[in-house]
Amino acid sequence: MKLYRWLILSLGLWIAASAAQASEFVVRDIQVEGLQRISAGTVFNYLPVQVGATVSERDYPEIIRALFKTGFFTDVNLERSGNVLVVTVTERPAIAEIQIQGNKDINTDDLKKALTSVGLAEGRVFDRSLLDKVEQELLQQYYSRGRYAVRIDSQVRSLERNRVAITLNISEGAVASIHQINIVGNQAFTEKQLLGLLQSSTTGWLSFFTKDDQYAKQKLAADIETLRSFYLDRGYLKFNVESTQVSITPDKKDVYITLNVNEGEPYTVENVQLTGDFGVVPEEELRKLIEIEPGQTFSRAKITEITKKVGERLGEEGYAFANVSTVPQVNDETRKVNLTFLVDPGRRVYVRRINFQGNAKTQDEVLRRELRQAEGAWYSTKDLDRSKTRLQRLDYLESVNVETSAVPGANDQVDMNYTLVERPSGSLLFGIGYGQESGVLLNASVTQNNFLGTGNQMSLILNNSDIGANYSLAYNNPYYTLDGVSRGFRIYYQDIDAAQVNTADYVLNNYGGQVSFGFPLNEFDTLRILPGYDHVQIDTTESTPVEIIDYINQYGDTFNAFKLDGSWARDSRDRAVFPTSGGLNQISAEFAIPGSDVQYYKLSYRGVFYYPLMRWMTWSFGGEIGYGDGYGDTDGLPFFENFYAGGLRSVRGYKANTLGPRYSNNEPSGGAFKTTASTQFILPVPFMEKSENVRVAAFFDAGNVFATTSDFEASELRYSVGLSGLWLSPLGPIVLSVAAPLNDKSEDETEAFQFSFGVPFN
Repeated sequence: MKLYRWLILSLGLWIAASAAQASEFVVRDIQVEGLQRISAGTVFNYLPVQVGATVSERDYPEIIRALFKTGFFTDVNLERSGNVLVVTVTERPAIAEIQIQGNKDINTDDLKKALTSVGLAEGRVFDRSLLDKVEQELLQQYYSRGRYAVRIDSQVRSLERNRVAITLNISEGAVASIHQINIVGNQAFTEKQLLGLLQSSTTGWLSFFTKDDQYAKQKLAADIETLRSFYLDRGYLKFNVESTQVSITPDKKDVYITLNVNEGEPYTVENVQLTGDFGVVPEEELRKLIEIEPGQTFSRAKITEITKKVGERLGEEGYAFANVSTVPQVNDETRKVNLTFLVDPGRRVYVRRINFQGNAKTQDEVLRRELRQAEGAWYSTKDLDRSKTRLQRLDYLESVNVETSAVPGANDQVDMNYTLVERPSGSLLFGIGYGQESGVLLNASVTQNNFLGTGNQMSLILNNSDIGANYSLAYNNPYYTLDGVSRGFRIYYQDIDAAQVNTADYVLNNYGGQVSFGFPLNEFDTLRILPGYDHVQIDTTESTPVEIIDYINQYGDTFNAFKLDGSWARDSRDRAVFPTSGGLNQISAEFAIPGSDVQYYKLSYRGVFYYPLMRWMTWSFGGEIGYGDGYGDTDGLPFFENFYAGGLRSVRGYKANTLGPRYSNNEPSGGAFKTTASTQFILPVPFMEKSENVRVAAFFDAGNVFATTSDFEASELRYSVGLSGLWLSPLGPIVLSVAAPLNDKSEDETEAFQFSFGVPFN
């Protein structure tokens, strides 16, 4: 019996071995069948088998998997024909075209770029699973924009030569808006107060610009963090948002949000300590920066500000990588916190080299003279920031980026690398413009803000308009001395028909010249002195007011004035064009000194300030006041030096230069005292939020002109509200406003829409 079993087992093993041996073969050739677009060479590159290899059926699954991984095929079969391995494939179709229909909120080009990034593009292999993934991603994109009713219907149409055409039909639906936000569990603060902190909001009159009524998961998460920060800044260390419920109505139009909060109790500071290594900075200086004392309410914002100030102070002394951390010890029973500020200044470093890239025209020394961080000096965050700001304020630089790089092999040295983008610093322009104040304007100009890369300014301007002619030649060297004293000159000629600018009917012809010197007092203050000469000739007409005729009879029609002007300005704006923070204060004085045919003076103050309220809004307010008078043998301010108000540059909504006193023939005369003020809320431009050349604002203007200061009456001030826009177009500035006067009187000349094109605007 045992012999019989042994014979059966031996026979089975022999049959199995024979079958295995029969399935193995040496590949003498490989044939690929079923290819249409893909070359046989591509298949051979992915095949894990080559001619001469021994293959059995046990190897088939591995070979098939390798070909499937390419994504080129929907089916792969292997067969043996003698010693030839036959690979039969079915190719996936190729994408011949992709059409997107119905999309408005997301640009078609942006959609196609997104599809290409995931592999769904014309000429690529079509994968149905990838199309499904794209549909889900597009849905998420639309959901993030508040379009929860969006529907995406994809159609795949077969074409000849194993190709397909894909059509994405998008029905975007209406934008779902936040209908209600509820905060539950708050006791220390009102719901209205808390809702005012959130980016998310119910629909308001600014929602078209801000999109604050559109729900987004990321925005809600940021709002929750805002609430947490608000409570932490007021001592509520245990504040927590217990749950968040977001629901949408069946019609996908309204969103309801409910936040359940647990405020906890406020904590106070029990003890404050400063410890660590302070480097070369005296400990007393750092302690003065710790503006939190025992007994005060715990505030995360105040602690963050303290650590920032301490780090900046250390950074001013070369500790570029200082680490300032706060170690709190919380006692939940007493609700008190012990604070320890731990200072680790790290190694003190200095700047080895300062490098510039991108300044193809501007000389290195022109850039280096603006720097406050010097080579070979200790690294200073304060000097570095100021250096970047000064470079950004140069007219001929479009952008400035700076990076700090460690010096290889040295742990106490860094290099500063500035990357610059230059603006075209020169221009030769011939153009035409129009302004309601100046009429048709024909101009030709040659300007160079960076003459031969030296940073010097030069301009030649030739303007002709309905109001007359204006020609000038100017040159300025901002670094006449190494200390930053500037020197320049300007010569000019004007022939102005005053009646064309809404003042009295006479012709003013004047020419002259002026030399300017600028003295920087510090980083923000500049003193300017401008001696010069001015020649004025007045020509009258049949319609010239009798008051001007009497003035000419008394003083003559030709005036030579030797002038000495001066100004002081403090400029802390972050940018010279379209600033968002900082301010400008300027006091100016203009004197016609003794020896002139008429002796007079004019004093003026101008101030404008910018405060960023939110990421998308800046509040600006400012004003101007001016006064002038004659002295010596001159009685009063000469009529051709009067102040005027009304128009785009003062009180909008009133015709230019028409406010204030009038001559006996009812023509505007201007006055010796002017006061104007304006406040603006600068808003984002729809669809152009990131533009650096466009600005719109909602404004409120006030002001008027009076014959003298004794004639000032607050009841005579004029007010207006409206919207304004400024576009720095390639052809010149375009300024417009739509304003509504609030208290105009019968004698006032109003103008709701005002604009200018190609006319310089300051």
